Amino acid sequence: MHEVFSSSSTAKPGLGDAMHDMRSARALVIDSNLTSRSILRTMMSDLGVPGDRIKQVGRYNDARGELERTRYDIVLCDYHFGDTRQTGTDLLDELRAGNHLPFSTIFVMVTSEASYAKVAEAAEAALDCYLLKPHTHNELAGRIQVARLRKQAMADIFKALETEQYEEATKLCLARVEAKSEYWIYAARIGSELLLRLNRHDEARALFEIIDATKAMPWARLGIARAHVEAGQIPPALRVLDALILDSPGYADAYDVMGRAHLQVGDFERAYQTYQKAVSLTPNAVGRLQKMGLLAFHLGHTDEAAEVLERAIAMGLGSRSFDFQSVVMLALTHFAKDDGAALHKCVNQLLRAHERKSRSARLRRMYELVQVLALVQQNQGTEASRRLKTMAREFGQPDYDYETAGNMMTVLTRLRERSLDLPDADAWMQRLASRFCTNKPLTGMLCMMVTSHEPYGDMLRESYRQLSALAESCLAQAKNGAPAKAVETLLQRGADTGNARTVELADMIWQRYLTQLESHTEMAARLQDLLTRYGRRPASETDG
Repeated sequence: MHEVFSSSSTAKPGLGDAMHDMRSARALVIDSNLTSRSILRTMMSDLGVPGDRIKQVGRYNDARGELERTRYDIVLCDYHFGDTRQTGTDLLDELRAGNHLPFSTIFVMVTSEASYAKVAEAAEAALDCYLLKPHTHNELAGRIQVARLRKQAMADIFKALETEQYEEATKLCLARVEAKSEYWIYAARIGSELLLRLNRHDEARALFEIIDATKAMPWARLGIARAHVEAGQIPPALRVLDALILDSPGYADAYDVMGRAHLQVGDFERAYQTYQKAVSLTPNAVGRLQKMGLLAFHLGHTDEAAEVLERAIAMGLGSRSFDFQSVVMLALTHFAKDDGAALHKCVNQLLRAHERKSRSARLRRMYELVQVLALVQQNQGTEASRRLKTMAREFGQPDYDYETAGNMMTVLTRLRERSLDLPDADAWMQRLASRFCTNKPLTGMLCMMVTSHEPYGDMLRESYRQLSALAESCLAQAKNGAPAKAVETLLQRGADTGNARTVELADMIWQRYLTQLESHTEMAARLQDLLTRYGRRPASETDG
């Protein structure tokens, strides 16, 4: 991926900053949530965009004004706006209608809308890409990488458009369609719109018919499957994926989505086999190697996990988009095999990464956790215990995320196997369970991480059961005429545990019964504070 984000001698001049090195790019982050904006800004900075070239706005009108005044290479836009019913799609349509969005600009819609209708809407809007929350640094980097490659491949068309040479742009589009060359579908879409603009209606209709005949393209069918998975509709997702793979057995992206589907229903062995197939198709895909390695480790395939993760690190360590979670997983495999030298190497890799990005809490926590493993391996249990107690003080921090919690749970489980004296371990596990068991799939993943100690799995499942019972009780309470009491109960639980689902459920009840609750200004302020601190947001940056 590194070459995509670095200068290239083959890049053509005059195509707009989106074709240039990321260090010269200008990015706009649009999100009404301050925390989400900050996280997205950090992700863009990690991809190489200088901090002083990243602008953040939270309101619809501010976003529109900014894009009307300034040319941006990359726009990350949340689907929803807190100050209006208008959406990111409305903003995109308005900008395009006013010719305020250059063709070379990459526009990424960030959304929690996972229904088929929203996927279809994204396709109709001709977005460069959309990204479902919660997402990782690597997912964002991958979307931007693909979009940049497409922009570069179609640079001649965009250049003609930017200089208003519409006949020439149309000619280039039609030539690409006729040759069925790279990204010809995108060229066909642009070309058909240009033909309409040039009043060549019959030719435009013919080109639209060509596009319509591609309804069963793999990426379109995969989008439907992804929407089902994101909505938790696993059986229809698997039916679509089975048919897609039958028709396109070499389509690695389909195995990625199928792996996620199996994970959501707790079928970890089938997910592992699915990622094995994806890796066999794309053996140099670092992200797939990491997923396969993580599952291999938690399923007890320690040797295979070590081999796969070593490959991922060897290929990806020097990349800006490398996810150091791979190093944490590899450290755990070395700890399991009591390989002190290899474990020390992981410690040093994380130390160097943290030194390069000293402000990254995520990298610091990774480094500290792997240090604990090294101390235990060196029989320094007392010091390891002391450091864990220090780390536990951060469990309630807003930026302490699901991934970090999973790592901590895995380490606590592995240390129990070594009979390390940790009298607070059960209490720590309960705190993490109370905060991060927010839905069934995520709880299932955490249970997989602690599978070698069944009481921890029972604790996680019980936390989720209690949360579900609380949610059902509060919804019934609101329906029966006491929405304020329901919201208050959820806010108290959210403040005590940091559990995002309780806070988001309180917000849902608040919005539904707004006319009965709008006089509770103090409650509204508390709700907004908890949403800012613990509400759903993009996953933490991967710092590398």
